[in-house]
Parts: sequence; structure tokens; C-alpha cells
Amino acid sequence: MSSDAGLDHETVRLIVAISSRALFDLSESHRLFETQGVDAYREYQVAHEGDILEPGVAFPLVKKLMSLNATLGERGRVEVILLSRNSSDTGLRVLTSAHHHGLDIARAAFTGGASPYRYVAAFGAHLFLSADPLDVRLALDAGCAAATVLPSSPPTAEHEDERVRIAFDGDAVLFSDEAERVYRQEGLAVFNASESAAAHEPLPGGPFKGLLVAIHQLQALFPPDDSPLRTALVTSRGAPSHERVIRTLRAWGIRIDEALFLGGLGKARFLTAFDADIFFDDQSVHCDAARLHVATGHVPHGVAND
Repeated sequence: MSSDAGLDHETVRLIVAISSRALFDLSESHRLFETQGVDAYREYQVAHEGDILEPGVAFPLVKKLMSLNATLGERGRVEVILLSRNSSDTGLRVLTSAHHHGLDIARAAFTGGASPYRYVAAFGAHLFLSADPLDVRLALDAGCAAATVLPSSPPTAEHEDERVRIAFDGDAVLFSDEAERVYRQEGLAVFNASESAAAHEPLPGGPFKGLLVAIHQLQALFPPDDSPLRTALVTSRGAPSHERVIRTLRAWGIRIDEALFLGGLGKARFLTAFDADIFFDDQSVHCDAARLHVATGHVPHGVAND
């Protein structure tokens, strides 16, 4: 039976699709696949299907997201869907491990080696997290919010915060890369002048606008100071280009809890201070620094990834 049993069509939902390698540590079996092929991989997974997989980079985020359901009750629902290139045979170990770790994952698609990106929209997912950059690019090209979960070993906090904290870059993630293109082609002075002149014109939405909207709808079920979900904008922008961003979010009707305009400072220490459960950025240089401190998703979208 679906985990959505008892929920009506008006229930606010946040749907996250995730690949098996983003959810669990499959590094050993993936190396086997790359060196010896699919048959050896299948034999290995079937032989070890009783062995529970260790959590992967995105596991803590998924665990915290799904734990929100106890607080949401019938008002809202966070659903996690497994989208995997595994076959049903090799995927059995993944689902068994998910249920062993207490993840109530009821829906899955095992594509037998084909890219699962087609099912992101079919399941109505607001976000797709994968360890495969190709699958992520295909999902982004299809209009879905998607990010490559990067290998990382973020430190474990001594006192884990039960709130889910999600941090976003601005240009080419929440917003289009329109302004970023001006910056790269014309320089900072022209960029600031252009953004100041357009301060009252909302920026076009980027690939993660829909995800932010879905998160905001869940947040709206709680008083602003008591939401189990907290968001932050962490951007290299500074004054005077901050004004257009603030007015854009206001035009969208979206509350973002914290906005950090860093004016070119490195982002890693601010993400640590925010205690982010995950951070999304389009630029590899920011992602490489951030992943040493927090779970990080690279969004291969926009001019920085042309």
C-alpha cells in the first residue's frame, strides 16, 4: 500500500528522487562494475543482498527529511523515491537496506542500466539527487531540479539539530544565469550597474525555483519561528546587486530564512555556521570548497558549465 494512504489531494507534498549511489555507499560494488562489468556487479550484489549498505553522502539529509512526516501529520508529506540504474535483482539490496535503516521508501524505479531521469517528472519529483553527472544533466535539460551529490566527509555535529537546513546559491540555481552572463562578459562594475538599473525587475527563475516553492509551501504550515525546515541564500553577490535578489523573492511571494550576501568571500565557513544539511551551487570551485564541510550538490547549469 502507498505511504500516502489517508492523505488527500490537498496535502502539501515535497517529493525527492534519489539514486542508490547518492543514498548509500556503493563505492566498492561500483568499482567492481567499472573494472569487471555488469555481470560481475550483479553476481556481487545478489551474493551480498543480505548485507546492509552503509549510509552515503545524502543519507543524513534524506533521514531528516523523512522524519518531518511525524511533525507534518496529514497536513503535509515528504516522500523519497528511489531512481536507480540497477536492475530489480541488484536493486533488492538497496531497498532492503533502506527499510533496515528506517526509511519508509515505497516507490522505486530500477531501469536496468538506462538513465532514470525520465521518471523524475513522471513521479512529480521536485528534486533529483544522483551521483551520476550525466543523469543530472539530462534531468536539468528536461526542466527538473537536479544536482550531482559530491563525495564528501562532512563532520558530524555533536548536537544534531533536528531542523532540516538547505542552502542555495542564487544565480543559475534559484535564478536564471542572465545576470551571471553579464558579470562574466562585462565585469563586476557593469554587472553592478546593470543589476541596480533592473532592481525592480524580478529575475527569471532558475532550475531550483520550483523546489524552493515546494519547501516554502511546507514552511507555511508552521509559524515562521517554529518551522522544521530552514532555508538560506548563500551568494557571492554583495551590495548594490543584493536589492534585485530581495525584490525578486518578494515578487515570488517566497520567504527565505537567511540571506548571506558575501561580496566574493568564500562560502564554506558560512555554510558551516548555518549548519547546512546540503548546499546547492552551479560553480565547481564553490562546490569543491563546500563539500569538505557540508553535503554539497553541484548544479551543472548555466554559463559556468557551458
